[in-house]
Amino acid sequence: MSVAGVLLVNLGTPEAPTAPAIRRFLRQFLSDRRVVQLPRLIWLPILYGFILPLRPNRLVHAYKKIWSAEGSPLLVISRKQSTALRAQLKMPVALGMCYGKPSIADALRELREQGVEKPVLLPLYPQFSHTTTSAATDQLPGDFGGRVIRDYHADAGYIAALAESVCEHWQSCGRGDHLLMSFHGIPQRYVDGGDPYETQCRETARLLAQALSLKESEWSLGFQSRLGRAPWLKPYTDLLLPQLAQRGVKKLDVICPGFSADCLETLEEVSLRYAQDFCAAAGGELRYIAALNQRPAHVAMMAALITRTLAG
Repeated sequence: MSVAGVLLVNLGTPEAPTAPAIRRFLRQFLSDRRVVQLPRLIWLPILYGFILPLRPNRLVHAYKKIWSAEGSPLLVISRKQSTALRAQLKMPVALGMCYGKPSIADALRELREQGVEKPVLLPLYPQFSHTTTSAATDQLPGDFGGRVIRDYHADAGYIAALAESVCEHWQSCGRGDHLLMSFHGIPQRYVDGGDPYETQCRETARLLAQALSLKESEWSLGFQSRLGRAPWLKPYTDLLLPQLAQRGVKKLDVICPGFSADCLETLEEVSLRYAQDFCAAAGGELRYIAALNQRPAHVAMMAALITRTLAG
């Protein structure tokens, strides 16, 4: 008899803050056709001729800034989420990463050993994109047979957990002059080709602003982490910072609702680099609001989502 279980998936992380480990991770990540949707004859020479020889060395310093004694924040937090979800659901939960370790194949093997034949797949990407969610489902075996939670960008529990985290930040640090919601960007042409990611990000932002009773002038949406020269989703977060400074914003609160766990893009890019940029532009302060991570409301939301999915 098959046992109910959960396959929790996130993007992945290098195994160490070293150039060789980062290179291995980037090779796997940037070789995925879902992530870089270019003809291989064009992309692979760029990847192997320029990116892999140069970029890992540039990223070592950034990763070292966020690495903890326990290891990569993304992996540490994802494991804590998995443990908390297992305790709440009272069923097997295994963690797999799209790139790096533990792999999705490893997680499925772990679940099969516990009698789980058709687990619920929960990709920890609130907003659906072919670059993330489809990249995860591509790795499922043909006989997977389980149910897939496609997204939860407008889930009431998810929005409530986000709002709770903002309110707690305001209670402990005081309310900032403005709230910026920053999502990871993707190339504009992916959205033009039918990817629903931008629409879902904007819906999440609208619902969160509504839950916080914010006026239009009190919040903004931006897209971060762009690479290359091709247009990505706009507005760009890094270009919004000086604009907000010019508007007189001195205390800027930033939340990244598309990240279920803190990682390089939130802890180094936003909390450190963007904070320095904003301080230089405004003489003010950027306060990063942590990702939902293993917050009880986040775990409860995931558990409710899985329970509803199992119930059909």
